[in-house]
Amino acid sequence: MGESTGRDSRHGEIDDILERKPGTREARDEEDRYTVVGAASRETFADWLTPVEEHFVCHRNDIPDADAETWQVRVTGVDDGESLSMEALREDYPTVAVAHTMECAGNNRGQHDPETGSVQWTWDAVGTAMWSGTPVRAVLEDRGVDVNDDSDRWLTAVGGDVPADDDVYVKSIPLSKALDDCVLAYEMNGEPLPVEHGYPVRLIVPGWYGTNSVKWVEELRVTDTMVTDATFAEEDDGRTYTYWQHGAYRIHPADAEPEIEETVPTTDTWEQLVGGVTHPYTFDENVMSLIGEPDGERPVTPDADGRVEIRGVAWAGDDRVSRVEVSTDDGDTWHDADLYGPDYSGAWRLFSYAWEPKTEFDGTVTLLSRATDENGRTQPSRIAVLDDWAEVPEDVYPWNEGGYAANAYRPNGVEVRVTPRDE
Repeated sequence: MGESTGRDSRHGEIDDILERKPGTREARDEEDRYTVVGAASRETFADWLTPVEEHFVCHRNDIPDADAETWQVRVTGVDDGESLSMEALREDYPTVAVAHTMECAGNNRGQHDPETGSVQWTWDAVGTAMWSGTPVRAVLEDRGVDVNDDSDRWLTAVGGDVPADDDVYVKSIPLSKALDDCVLAYEMNGEPLPVEHGYPVRLIVPGWYGTNSVKWVEELRVTDTMVTDATFAEEDDGRTYTYWQHGAYRIHPADAEPEIEETVPTTDTWEQLVGGVTHPYTFDENVMSLIGEPDGERPVTPDADGRVEIRGVAWAGDDRVSRVEVSTDDGDTWHDADLYGPDYSGAWRLFSYAWEPKTEFDGTVTLLSRATDENGRTQPSRIAVLDDWAEVPEDVYPWNEGGYAANAYRPNGVEVRVTPRDE
């Protein structure tokens, strides 16, 4: 497992990113390791498309000095292992665009009590963008992969950023997922990919936590298992290639040491958690919702019809959101919200609820939202330390040492001051 060391260069990167992204703010990083900025306002979550200027950023290593003219993506573990240039990716293959709600696996980590280490995200590390690029399926098929036979194989992606702790950024996803909807993206919201988002090319894994969408991709390797110590043994360079897959981004109690697994029976993160997978991996995003407006930063006043519109977003990874409920009294009662707007696999839905405060009401209320996915799984209410993970209560998300994949609704409530309308 990699050592936890600070990185002086991150401060300069953050300053540069904040200048380019006026809709973000720096996130608190207790270990001084990560380049991290998140959405500065809840209002980001009242719209479907997240502007680049408001989209969160998170990475461990320095941004590489990349040149699209010379950047190559090696494709290995296939019949034809030649490297691909960016020109070839753009010109020799189809171009597609996918909508993806990218959420950092550590989103909501700052809501854990006791506090965990690393970046203390609140609700700010999530956003939805349109990512354009080359379908992974097209590249692998062209390289001789039988796209009709994934055979429980995996696709392992290697980042081209220089590792700060000799832990090369490597992530494995099932080949079936890669062939289904993954993209080698070189554009974000119709513009060239910004350097902090992976320029010149990154892997996009729709509906999955952001850690799987490897930035600055320099190699795609078809493997029979998830990355293990044997996968890159031929490199013999003193670096490790398994930490980011098996050491980090695993859900486990304090002081546990996750082991390297070759495969898992399911990539559904919640199913792993409740289905007996020891130390689940953060793959598919758990069901989640956020209120964007009102944002709690200013009082609200009912309109001429006596209503206050509550708007937000809800997502569930590879699954569909089937229901969103809103409470205007800190969870005592709940009301169904309307789902509307774009409906893409792997991307969030907009929701709205027309709230009618009591006439002449003047005071503060707590607004909550909770989403349910197509499998009937509803966000739990709180994060709590569990002595026994064998049975996770329905209203609890288990406190875990890494602070990963939390989706409790109560910590994301918003207090709003309501003032009566002047007649």
